[in-house]
Amino acid sequence: MKTQLLPLIIVIFSFGLFSCNDQCKETRITRRLTPFTRSLQEIRSSVKAESKRELIHPGKIYTKGNYLFINEIKEGIHVVDNSDPSNPKFISFINIPGNGDIAVRNNILYADSYSDLVSLDIADPANAKEVGRVENVFQFGQFDGVGWSLMGLNSSTGIISIQDYTVDFVTETVTTNCEENVSPGLTWFDSGFLTSASFNSSGSAASAQPNGQAGSMARFALYDKYLYTVQQNRLHLFNISSPSQPVDFTTVNTNFSIETIFPYQNKLFLGTTTGMIIFDNSDPSAPRQMSVFQHGRACDPVVVQNDIAYVTLRTGTACQGTQNQLDLVDVSNPDVPKLIKTYQMENPHGLSIDFPTLYLCEGDKGLKVFDVTDKLAIDQHLLTHYKDIDAYDVISLGKTLMLIGKDGFYQYDVTDPRNIRQLSKIPVNKAVP
Repeated sequence: MKTQLLPLIIVIFSFGLFSCNDQCKETRITRRLTPFTRSLQEIRSSVKAESKRELIHPGKIYTKGNYLFINEIKEGIHVVDNSDPSNPKFISFINIPGNGDIAVRNNILYADSYSDLVSLDIADPANAKEVGRVENVFQFGQFDGVGWSLMGLNSSTGIISIQDYTVDFVTETVTTNCEENVSPGLTWFDSGFLTSASFNSSGSAASAQPNGQAGSMARFALYDKYLYTVQQNRLHLFNISSPSQPVDFTTVNTNFSIETIFPYQNKLFLGTTTGMIIFDNSDPSAPRQMSVFQHGRACDPVVVQNDIAYVTLRTGTACQGTQNQLDLVDVSNPDVPKLIKTYQMENPHGLSIDFPTLYLCEGDKGLKVFDVTDKLAIDQHLLTHYKDIDAYDVISLGKTLMLIGKDGFYQYDVTDPRNIRQLSKIPVNKAVP
């Protein structure tokens, strides 16, 4: 009897071995977050003009007169002499720890520095000087979906600090069960927590007077005697009647996670993760919510011209959405915004409108240029598609276009939108991780 059972036992054992070894290899790149703290005293003493440095991790862009300001994410601001767009020249770097947004009026530059709002005199752009600061007005924030927060007073050290995270990308090969139907190849996993992220536009091209101009991803905007900033579900107002000494004025709360702000005429258009909010800004000291144009969860920058709002929705790690599209919304009656039409896109980011030309960034899919004269057939009027660039945000200045992406900053002559011509490029230093 034992002899007869032996072959059966061997078969069962062999089957078990086969099942255990039915495994696949998978390559994963994991974003790992390591917390660190930094004292506010150290952060505040670090704000100063330094010698120029290379572009490494570009963020938002801002232009004022002959100067260009490029954010180095969480590090500060590159100051560029752009009097000749075909030959832009770095002239200095303003070290501002925890910086993500910029706005400029006349000779005063406003920037966030983690929890503080800092004002700098840039009359001499090569030698910016701090002239004002509002402390502890931002309690938390994020860079590329990774959050930071303002910590309370440490009773033992008497120090107030910022808690932030360094980000490292670790490549590893893991063994998985083939029956899980995991796709082979490169897979991205995020081990950190995520919040919505995005960038802004402070006005239409016509607002050339004392203010500069940002891209559609901006969170700072200037209007009348106020600086508006958006963060999480808050619209924060600073009175800048005395330009070098901004004053914390008031906060307007919403029920939405706000990403971007775009002022147009006497309205404020706020892009959020779940919709576009329209505020009546007839009284700049007291913006009043008028309506909400809602959509599914997605990152959502917005620009407006001629009572048409152009809204992009995209998927991505920080956006947590499933939509990649361009929405055209009629805002002629801001109390009742109406969808005109939705167009499917690949992964739309920032955009700029210089009617009838729409410049739309598609991330690593490049830049698309549309004629939007016929609002119901935009997809049939793609003028050109430049696929060999990584496009994050754009600023249209009539005959010149500024574009920022992961691989650098570009400027184009767009006199003929069908045949735009590159004027210059400031590449990133890819040798630095």
